[in-house]
Amino acid sequence: MENQSVIRPYEKNDKSLLIDLLRLNTPKYFGVEEENDFVGYLDSEIESYFVIEKNHRIVGCGGINLNIEKQFGIISWGMIHPDFFGQKLGSQLLEHRISFLKNNYNLQKIIVRTSQLVFAFYQKHGFELKEIHPDFWSKGLDMYLMEMELQK
Repeated sequence: MENQSVIRPYEKNDKSLLIDLLRLNTPKYFGVEEENDFVGYLDSEIESYFVIEKNHRIVGCGGINLNIEKQFGIISWGMIHPDFFGQKLGSQLLEHRISFLKNNYNLQKIIVRTSQLVFAFYQKHGFELKEIHPDFWSKGLDMYLMEMELQK
């Protein structure tokens, strides 16, 4: 089907395309110094990571991590190719990750650390702003800690 988007698990051979995707979103959404962190994440910190494809082309990615002891999930390293902004792909990817967490784990909440540029997107999806840390990611890129409480 044309224009169909598909979400699938990350594969190691996706890595270079995802680094390119990060670079397309830098420096507006990610600090230049975050690239090494992202590579480290892909190499050794992934718990579950997904890519979203449109017409067999990777146009976005995002993962989840867990803190089982504290009963929360973490939305991590989400991004969409700038040419595909406004097509609801970020929403599809976020909803997929939230469903994955709700269906596979007994969690009390889901958290995300984002920036002032994207926090309204997460707010629209039910996350509440808890803390702001100025210049956290890089100069001018603040960290917004947000949470979504889950039903018991």
